[in-house]
Amino acid sequence: MAEEVEEQPQKQGGSGKGLMIVLIALIVILLLAVVGGGYFLYSQGVFSGGQQQEQEMEKAEAADSKESFKAHINDLVLNITNSKGREKLMKLSFSIKSTVPSIEAIVEEYKAEIIDVVIAQISARSSEELLTVGGKALLKEELLEEINVVINDATSADEEIPKNSVKKLFFTTFVIK
Repeated sequence: MAEEVEEQPQKQGGSGKGLMIVLIALIVILLLAVVGGGYFLYSQGVFSGGQQQEQEMEKAEAADSKESFKAHINDLVLNITNSKGREKLMKLSFSIKSTVPSIEAIVEEYKAEIIDVVIAQISARSSEELLTVGGKALLKEELLEEINVVINDATSADEEIPKNSVKKLFFTTFVIK
């Protein structure tokens, strides 16, 4: 019986070694799967997707810059209110980018209408909203749409000027005091 008792611990030790070998094999297989999956994702461009998108955007902007023209609206001083109803002053300048070579002359000719659109859009917002990134982005989108409406109306008789020719708007001065 003494011999049988001694054999049982040896069998348990033997099965422990087998379990250890199985665990090591599973770990090696898991590591190979992770490395293989990582390589697959890397080769598909998943990890470098942001860089590729940035490069594509830069190329698109470079292509746009070859065929784009700018006009500027400078130093508008506007009254705005905060959420408590107190008035503040805002200084705003911006540039617009268009595909029309004569955009600067068109903007200069219809400057009053464009400034009126800007005043209406700014007046509809509080200073707190305009100080947020989202508020500025929304203002930019809406100004772009409204300025395109003004330019489209102004150039409706000229068939050479395409509709919605203003493609981007850039704030060059944005100060609220």
